[in-house]
Amino acid sequence: MQTFFTDYMERLAALHRDIEQAIGGLTPAALDWTPAPDTNSIAALVTHIAGAERFWIGDMAAQMPFNRDREAEFRAGGLDEAALRQRLAQADDFARQALESLTLADLDSERRSPRTDRTFTAGWALLHALEHTAIHLGHIQLTRQLWEQESEGD
Repeated sequence: MQTFFTDYMERLAALHRDIEQAIGGLTPAALDWTPAPDTNSIAALVTHIAGAERFWIGDMAAQMPFNRDREAEFRAGGLDEAALRQRLAQADDFARQALESLTLADLDSERRSPRTDRTFTAGWALLHALEHTAIHLGHIQLTRQLWEQESEGD
């Protein structure tokens, strides 16, 4: 794998480790809890992260089609910490495989999103996947903090 893609994979894996730290020790009830109406649970966010990475890294950048059900990602629940860790491990494995299929020249190649019919470069899609995961990591960390504050009152 070329150095850029090795570095990319290291950054993605670091975000996944931070997610694993944020979900560490949480019960299924905590993982399914939402802090307010129209917010997402940690389980839904982790499931969505894995699906979004598969889409942006796989479908868009590496052109490895996958039948993603985005709406189902937000309905995810009843998962324990081990199941969520497994989803992140599978996302790591898939991303590594997809990145191994790319070259630096591929980064300039245009890709059309089937969801929005917008055009992006493969490089943009990869950067967006990192950005998206980092944003949702913050949501997970904040949701955990709110859960812990809520639980202290019990």
